Amino acid sequence: MNTTKTKITIPYRPQRVWRAVIHPNLETHRFSVIVAHRRFGKTVGMVNHVIKMCIKNRKRSPMYAYLAPYRNQAKQIAWNYIKYYTHVIPGMKTNESELYVEFPSRFKGAVGGRIYIIGADHPDALRGTYWDGAILDEYAQIKPELWDEVLRPALADRKGWATFVGTPKGQNQFYEIYQRAQKEPEWYCCLYRADESGVFDEGGRYGPEELESMKKDMSAEAIRQELYCDFTASAYNILITIDAVTAASKKTYNAQDVQGAPKILGVDVARFGNDACVIMRRQGLVAFKPKVYHSINNMDFAARLIEEINRWRPDAVFVDSGRGEGVIDRCRQLGYDVTEVPFGGRATKDKRYVNRRTEMWDNMRAWLQAGGALPDMPELKTELVTPEYGFDAANRMKLESKEKIKERLGKSPDIADALALTFALPVYPKTRLAAGGTSCNTEFSPI
Repeated sequence: MNTTKTKITIPYRPQRVWRAVIHPNLETHRFSVIVAHRRFGKTVGMVNHVIKMCIKNRKRSPMYAYLAPYRNQAKQIAWNYIKYYTHVIPGMKTNESELYVEFPSRFKGAVGGRIYIIGADHPDALRGTYWDGAILDEYAQIKPELWDEVLRPALADRKGWATFVGTPKGQNQFYEIYQRAQKEPEWYCCLYRADESGVFDEGGRYGPEELESMKKDMSAEAIRQELYCDFTASAYNILITIDAVTAASKKTYNAQDVQGAPKILGVDVARFGNDACVIMRRQGLVAFKPKVYHSINNMDFAARLIEEINRWRPDAVFVDSGRGEGVIDRCRQLGYDVTEVPFGGRATKDKRYVNRRTEMWDNMRAWLQAGGALPDMPELKTELVTPEYGFDAANRMKLESKEKIKERLGKSPDIADALALTFALPVYPKTRLAAGGTSCNTEFSPI
């Protein structure tokens, strides 16, 4: 008997982020959501994922579906890729009329694994059978009933997996499934913006010049939506836009630029469960990378805060008093001057703002517009562009509550709130040089 095995190489060379992050997570999570900018390589990556999963499947007659909003669109997007990446496998069959490829069977008399190309405009193609896995491409344009009523039940028989893929198109079912994925630990989710994915970096697949060229031919709303994955691009009541946050994350300053500006700590104390305690440093137009602590008690967090005060010597420390009473009391007990700030308390400009938190966030928005620089931190960016605002009966601005944001985002905006706290009150440097009036305390460190 000839037991020689033939090595087959699929002609796929994944980008680093796909190889190191996305593919491993897709293989270890049953349900996944990928939000990514245009030209990220979503189709190629997902086609090769489903091919690999079909090859690895040891069950009899595996069945997989690649769905797009329309059958013709699905064929145009993925069909040629599927045929190309599987053509090196001996014994492959291709059915052009029904749009599926069939792998050679491991079982005598059984049909080999199949990958179907299906349009959401032909949902009957999904009924009456089982599916081992499914990819829902451009899910923002697919009716949610297809998932709820047709595909999800069809995945139950074999405990099949599903991945939702796309670029934002407003706050619709894709936005909702992305929110759900953030809340449920058994789901995997990721979001890649054009300025973060590496695709348009020097040495990336396209390079920065291609990104700039694309932006010239796109509207401001399309840029925010298609390139920066902003689910709120078409919304009118978002306080801080993705454009402002993106610009701020690219700004850089040196020590001389902020010399003499007060050094301020904003401290947000965890409220419930997966909330985080955060220490945010800001000096003038520069906000530094925050220190974030999970599952830490008030006494331990107070000790960390005191260490930061001793190290950085801030001119003011503002602590959220909502759940920070223990931290505030401990700091004062040890002789440290901290200022408690009630988010729900009266605003200093109470005829303009409903509460203190709204006022601080609006001050933060103005700081960003004035040239504020942010650490390049995706989590912070997402938190900053999430809150919506409105007005009360007295025409005062009112920011969306943390509780409602947590319902939508799956987490509390702790990091953004910590930054907002640095705008609680005007602050002046405690110590000044006799000549020139600049601060003696000029440590400038982004760590």
